[in-house]
Amino acid sequence: MRPHSAQQTAELALSRARRPTMVSVTADRARREARASDRRPQRLSPLDGTPVVWKDLFDITGIPTTAGSALLAEAPPAVRDAALVGRLRDLGMVTIGKTNLSEFAFSGLGINRHFGTPVNPLDPARVPGGSSSGAAVAVATGIAPLAVGTDTSGSIRVPAAFTGTVGYRASHERYGRNDFRALSPTLDCIGFMARSVDGIRLLDNLLVPQTDGAPVRRAVIPAGEWIDDCTPGIRSAFDDAVQRLQRTGITVTTRAVVALDQAQRLLDEHGTIVGAEAYASYGGVTGVEPATARRLQHNAGVTAELVRRAMPRLRSAFRAELAGAVLLCPTVRHGAPRIAELLAGNTAYDTANASTLRTTMALSYLGACGVSLPVPGAGVLVSAPEGEDASVLATAQLFERELFPHEGVHRVTPRSARTELK
Repeated sequence: MRPHSAQQTAELALSRARRPTMVSVTADRARREARASDRRPQRLSPLDGTPVVWKDLFDITGIPTTAGSALLAEAPPAVRDAALVGRLRDLGMVTIGKTNLSEFAFSGLGINRHFGTPVNPLDPARVPGGSSSGAAVAVATGIAPLAVGTDTSGSIRVPAAFTGTVGYRASHERYGRNDFRALSPTLDCIGFMARSVDGIRLLDNLLVPQTDGAPVRRAVIPAGEWIDDCTPGIRSAFDDAVQRLQRTGITVTTRAVVALDQAQRLLDEHGTIVGAEAYASYGGVTGVEPATARRLQHNAGVTAELVRRAMPRLRSAFRAELAGAVLLCPTVRHGAPRIAELLAGNTAYDTANASTLRTTMALSYLGACGVSLPVPGAGVLVSAPEGEDASVLATAQLFERELFPHEGVHRVTPRSARTELK
């Protein structure tokens, strides 16, 4: 039976919220906020009473912020909510707790050796993707219809692709100054996860009023490694999605995107801003997970200065090349790797992490906002230049409906109908 009150909805969410998907559960707060929602004569927003979970980089009053690390598990509790936590609270949303992640948000695989690895509901033997692993699994398994995370190099888009959910990377500081625990201040962005674009777009419209964009019916597929390096299964799933979009009148062109190719060459030759800034923050820390230590050490001495200097020029070129179209490509070039194979050797682990993030990391460097849409066997990434969030969300919503016209979507509904938790 579908719940009809915020309190029933919250109790269902709490009954599902546990490790390793969650790091902490805020049961008292959830019940208090749900009770207040039910008692309000007039809802605060269309999302009043809707459960939400937070990646454990955001401060929530009274509990530690662990960043997925054993080193911070006993950190002092936060004395106030992060700014975005407060904004969603003011919309009437009900905080269920904080989700698991890769240590320090510094991996695209989602494995966590201390808090446990969230179980991918599509295949428990495979990684859920990271770093927002718990956020993706919480949405996929019905703990909450909306999850808030972060995306620096793919940390929302990758787990969305691996778990069959929708993941949106917003433009840098779209919702105000970032006050979550940083990995790379230059590239860290807020991200949302849901079962469909509808709920994400609704939340974005509430946070950034009067920016509702029009969908774009032109897409560019980047020629080269972005498609050529995909496994046969990913390529087949992507090609099928493209053909379905073309049949509905979407214009799709395949051509080289020079700014994207140049960005990847720079990253390959000079290292990444993410790696340099992560090492600056955590390079001297001991006691971290072995994979975290290896990746930090790999970035010792990396300044990425040439990469940083070229960034404004390449971002402008990327915008000019797309000329109002969206970029369309697979989110990840292969399926979710098997956990046992990754843990069997350092080389396999590190190679898989790099390949998992290769597409999304380059797009992050170019400042792209984007939405990963689930299709059978893959994630399809719809991207646009920085600041084009309203348009990319509208376009992703259009593409979602064109790809699945008869299947319906998992909507986040207003208070009158409450929230679907499936």
